[in-house]
Amino acid sequence: MEPLRFHNRPVLRRPALILAFSGWNDAGQSATAAVRFLSEQLGATRFASIDPEEFYDFTVSRPHVRLIEGAQRALYWITLDFHAAAVGATSRDYIFAWGPEPHLKWKTFTDAVLQLVRECGVELVVTLGGYLAEVLYARPVPVTGFASDPELLRRIEVGATRYEGPTGIIGVLGDACRAAAVASVSLWAALPHYIAAVPNPRGALALLLRVTELLALPADLTPLQNEAAEFEQRVNEAVAGDVQLSAYVRELKKRESSN
Repeated sequence: MEPLRFHNRPVLRRPALILAFSGWNDAGQSATAAVRFLSEQLGATRFASIDPEEFYDFTVSRPHVRLIEGAQRALYWITLDFHAAAVGATSRDYIFAWGPEPHLKWKTFTDAVLQLVRECGVELVVTLGGYLAEVLYARPVPVTGFASDPELLRRIEVGATRYEGPTGIIGVLGDACRAAAVASVSLWAALPHYIAAVPNPRGALALLLRVTELLALPADLTPLQNEAAEFEQRVNEAVAGDVQLSAYVRELKKRESSN
């Protein structure tokens, strides 16, 4: 049985696929929150999914049981669902997907994603991620990335990452897109490692500012901007009230000014 399952097949115009994975690739839940925000705001509807059986260890990420009308029990499996949105004001449509990073068979998993790319005629794959770093929480969230065409990053004034080391499913998917000659962009938000609050809406907002510019996507980011401002105020208060944390932030500022 093929792992990719279509529940229906919408007719899409030059679609872009925007996706994120929770876990290692998703500091502050910034990436998954960003994709979910766009999907919900644009009224995207689920049309396909990847069967989880081959790719997840259910003792690590367990399915959930929920009560329906207070009596019936329904079982929900973790998976990667694909949602489509037709946006008449733009020249393309959009596909959104978010879900847990798979535990097993990453090559087979990326093959399933690329199957959807081919069958839906996806022109551009955009992956989002977040990572923890020594950055000042009060500064704009730094965003870096990599792309099949460097011009895609230059267009939105994002610097290319020079990271080398262990990678997650996003790195594997990016390499699979390159091998399949599929245009792709990956954007990553750097979040302060000393701020443990989750979710971090400032990270999601930083990613969406670049995504909406890259794709000329008419999304209203005002709700997320308000949430990010409230979050920043709470962090300011927390830092001001913690002697050790305040001292650490001052040290970071000194390092930044000396560079």
